[in-house]
Amino acid sequence: MKIVVLVKEAPDTYGERTLSLETGLADREASDRVLDEIVERALEYAIAYAEKNEGTEVVALSMATDAATASVRKALAMGADRAVLVTDEALAGADVSLTAEVLAAALTHIGFDLVVGGDQSTDGAGGVIPAALAELLDIPQMTKLASIELTDTTVSGTRATDRVTTHLRADLPAIISVTERFAEARFPNFKGIMSAKKKPFEVLTLADLAGGSDNGAGTTIDVLSAPRAIMTEISAKPARAAGVKVVDDGDAGTLLAEFLKKNQLV
Repeated sequence: MKIVVLVKEAPDTYGERTLSLETGLADREASDRVLDEIVERALEYAIAYAEKNEGTEVVALSMATDAATASVRKALAMGADRAVLVTDEALAGADVSLTAEVLAAALTHIGFDLVVGGDQSTDGAGGVIPAALAELLDIPQMTKLASIELTDTTVSGTRATDRVTTHLRADLPAIISVTERFAEARFPNFKGIMSAKKKPFEVLTLADLAGGSDNGAGTTIDVLSAPRAIMTEISAKPARAAGVKVVDDGDAGTLLAEFLKKNQLV
């Protein structure tokens, strides 16, 4: 069984996150960069499954700049068997459609039985990459899962909402995405950090993906075609206005009730 986990580096949610007013993209130098939390939960599921099922290989796959190397290596320290980073200057500012094409080509290059991702990242929050990959690779998709049961030939799980729980099942190969209902990730220990330095870490470019794999032909990705997404307007987030200050001169309760009513908060 080969499980490929889609990992992504994102600005730390506990830090300052800003938007570049020149490009319309997240300014990734404005805060610390870490593995996205939902990605860590996906990794935790795959690693925990591999620990209980001999012969399972967990591969961490990411598309990012060279600066993401440290974050991707954290996946190895957590317990992934190897990592693959697709990086190319031509991919700077790639939108979700181009990202999906590149990841699909990388998955074809690597080979897989199951692809696991998060339901949506904390930076872009698009939540469409798993579905786009399913379309490009012509495989079943089961997204926003709250639980998973995996066998050698099938994957099943539940998708829970406020009103209904849906039970899903698909034959492998397939792609799934997990939600925050999954367990939090383990913290890499010293042994894991040291062993990560010896694990395979493959860096691929677009040229490498065009070269293909042992199992099939390569994929040509046209990054110079007409833009898939166009930024038409960029503006800074408006400064937070001063709040209403209520001084208690014996009528604070009345003033507070009027404020809540005026703003339709009650």
